[in-house]
Amino acid sequence: MNGLFFSIDGGDGVGKTTQMDLLCRWLSEQRHEVTACRDPGSTGLGEAVREILLTRHDLEIHRRAEMLLYMAARAQLVEEVIRPALEQGRTVVSDRFLLANVVYQGYGGGLDVETLWRVGETAVGGVMPRRIFLLDLPAEAAARRMTRQLDRMEQQGAEFHARVRQGFLTEAARRSEIVVIDASRPVAEVQDAIRQAARPLLGNIP
Repeated sequence: MNGLFFSIDGGDGVGKTTQMDLLCRWLSEQRHEVTACRDPGSTGLGEAVREILLTRHDLEIHRRAEMLLYMAARAQLVEEVIRPALEQGRTVVSDRFLLANVVYQGYGGGLDVETLWRVGETAVGGVMPRRIFLLDLPAEAAARRMTRQLDRMEQQGAEFHARVRQGFLTEAARRSEIVVIDASRPVAEVQDAIRQAARPLLGNIP
């Protein structure tokens, strides 16, 4: 596979969508052919699973079942969207990927973290981001940014989201592909930090 794979992650409300849009636009300006996707989502199966996981407040979903639904959506995303794009030499940018599953269902939800990584390795079939841009913001500050109606995962409570933030930082200390970006700064400064972290993999981009 000749393409590059990036993902943007972090807790709810840290600004992932804004930063992803800016990054994709910049990469396109640098003559990269960009494929943008979201996890879960971006496939028929993924969008159906997303609907169940995020909007079906009437369903009781055990954490293991929740984890496996995310994994199934991701496996489809890899085989239908990400792997073909990488094989075509495209640059893929994903809104979340396996790290989020590990952190939300592991550190947040109490499942075993190493088991989640092992199941995840099977789900993604060897396809992992070269860089993960982790947007970091205290959970309380992130919560204040969310003025829309919250989805099922966003409604898990302050203690859950505090565990999620710490989980992201714990994994960042363990894995060199994760770059922590201070998301409390202005949008342009956050984007500049992401671009600086991406440049070493992009060749001669100024």
